[in-house]
Amino acid sequence: MKNIFRISGVILLILSISLTHSCKKEKPLPPVLSTTEVTAISYTTATSGGKVTNEGGDPVISRGICWGTTAEPTITNSKTTESGGLGSFISNITLLTPNTIYYVRAYATNIAGIGYGNQVSFTTSQAAVPTLTTTAITSISQTYASSGGNITSDNGGSITARGVCWSLSQSPTITDYKSEDGNGAGVFTSSITGLTKGTTYYIRAYAINSVGTGYGSILQFTTEPGIIYNPNQTYGSVTDIDGNIYKTITIGDQIWMAENLKTAKYNNGDLIGTTIPATSYIQSENMPKYQWPYGGDESHVDTYGRLYTWYSATDNRSVCPTGWHVPTDAEWSTLSTYLENATYSGGKLKETSTVHWLSPNTGATNESGFTALPGGLRSVNNTFNSVGNYGCWWTSSEWTSPASAWDWGLGYDSNEVNRGATGKNNGFSVRCIKDSH
Repeated sequence: MKNIFRISGVILLILSISLTHSCKKEKPLPPVLSTTEVTAISYTTATSGGKVTNEGGDPVISRGICWGTTAEPTITNSKTTESGGLGSFISNITLLTPNTIYYVRAYATNIAGIGYGNQVSFTTSQAAVPTLTTTAITSISQTYASSGGNITSDNGGSITARGVCWSLSQSPTITDYKSEDGNGAGVFTSSITGLTKGTTYYIRAYAINSVGTGYGSILQFTTEPGIIYNPNQTYGSVTDIDGNIYKTITIGDQIWMAENLKTAKYNNGDLIGTTIPATSYIQSENMPKYQWPYGGDESHVDTYGRLYTWYSATDNRSVCPTGWHVPTDAEWSTLSTYLENATYSGGKLKETSTVHWLSPNTGATNESGFTALPGGLRSVNNTFNSVGNYGCWWTSSEWTSPASAWDWGLGYDSNEVNRGATGKNNGFSVRCIKDSH
């Protein structure tokens, strides 16, 4: 019996040792993985990844790649973080510096620690000036055109400025005239201003980054020629109800009188009427609709025409010959725009020389043939003034205040045509324009 108990104890001891040994778990190790070669290399980005081949006895918690400009990068350097697991993964490398060597390793973590893959290296692309195209030129006028560009690549450097540059030379640069149209890549639109009529220009888009200035293709255009002054141009004519004959001139699509209106009658034969004496005070809007020769002196009529209140100029009996009318504010604006713009068109309207205009008669070329004269004005306080230095013409358009209307004026010392609003009882010159058909 003793032998039996002794054998049984030995067997139990052996079984106990065997069970204890079989339940013991091996200590996990860091994951085993490899690093994928770097692809899709650009100026600031690239693509890599890795492959976890052994989790090391415990599930992989996270994985990714780490990189830096020194060898053997770790997760204390720049890194990506992907989800855990076995097998392959891909990561994007960003915020790189152009033309720089980087070192990359894949990594994976589990409860035991961090495993790293083999090291690979790559060099980012070298930065260059931007790549861009020049947009076709449109909206060409005497002094303006429109273009722009499309920046298709910043080539590794952020775009800090962009626009178009233009010159009379065939290779314009940003040291010539240029527009400034923001920053960044993509499409932009530019305005080309301050041009000279009838002139050939060369233009190209530009973009600036940290490397330098890139240019688009060079395009060429010629501004509109504008009005070519012909001192022997042929004038037409029109006769008013009083028998006064006026020269007429075609300017663009409009036909204008080339002289100030002189009639003392409405087109139906009624007298317009005037104060006697001419310097009498105008007391209210309800007074008759007056006209005066400048200063009340009939000798001025042949040269400067008469001065009319807005009420007489717009009376439904009409001061203009049949088929003609007092121009609207919009028709005056059309005239100014056709001649270039308000800043430059004044000189093209004024009679040349200083026979009637005071010196210096700035910018006067009369290339339109309009032959504007400084007939002055008659104010509501009964005074006549500004003959020789200013001419002012009514429009048929009221201002926002019912007591005033729009008028256009020219001065002896300016190249501009001025638009203003004045009380309707003042006396201004009138130029009639032919009705359109």
